[in-house]
Amino acid sequence: MLIGEYACSMDIKGRLNFPAKLREDLGERFIISKGLGDHCLCVYPMEEWKRKQDKLRALPAVQAAELQRYLFSSACEAEPDKQGRIVIPQNLRDFLGAEKEMMVIGSDNRCEIWSKQEWDRTREEMSPEFIKQLVQTVGF
Repeated sequence: MLIGEYACSMDIKGRLNFPAKLREDLGERFIISKGLGDHCLCVYPMEEWKRKQDKLRALPAVQAAELQRYLFSSACEAEPDKQGRIVIPQNLRDFLGAEKEMMVIGSDNRCEIWSKQEWDRTREEMSPEFIKQLVQTVGF
């Protein structure tokens, strides 16, 4: 299970110091793609990425085409170097509005990479009242 919130830094070459605990749980290689509906990047273990592929392939082509284009055209495979850094490609840094200060969060079956500024804004929106209403809405 991928959990936790980690402050990380990205250098000018787009290398992000990826948290060791999350690297352990993700495996040696993983997939990074644009977030689905959020202004973040999603990081998937290879097995979870395969499940996403299988779900999309099971949909009628007309329904899946745009989502496949969006998701797969932006995706890349990542493998941390010996210092635990991963390279975020320029197209994903541009999408993210990448800065030096980044946040990496665990989100059960995936991780998310956020600019610190965007994560702080998103976290502010998750007020206790909002979470309480969400819990009631989904019956959690």
